[in-house]
Amino acid sequence: MKESISTDDAPSAKHLLSQAIVSNGFIFVAGQVHVKSDGTVVEGSTEDKVQQIMSNIEAILKAADANLNDVVKVVIYVTDMAIMPKLNEVYPTYFTEPFPAREAVCVKELPLGASIEISVIANEG
Repeated sequence: MKESISTDDAPSAKHLLSQAIVSNGFIFVAGQVHVKSDGTVVEGSTEDKVQQIMSNIEAILKAADANLNDVVKVVIYVTDMAIMPKLNEVYPTYFTEPFPAREAVCVKELPLGASIEISVIANEG
């Protein structure tokens, strides 16, 4: 059994995907790019972009009665690995030890011209 999670506090693509799915005790959050809930793309520094992405993820997790402390797996997609040093400075501020398992993947491009996308898997809160 699976349950769809939705919130107006994060970007939505209802005709394409669920913001998150809860299944078998886990919350699978769809990849989030640096876009506000109104669809405005956040430009600026890597820190600004990560802040928006993590705000989206936090809002979706909250809608599923969970939070960042429940995250067990993170996947980060970037369009340029040169972003990683700055991303690695801000990323740990969102999590406590033990940090979630994580992987970073460089891709040619991301939706909406974004340079960073992050998805997470969390335990149900």
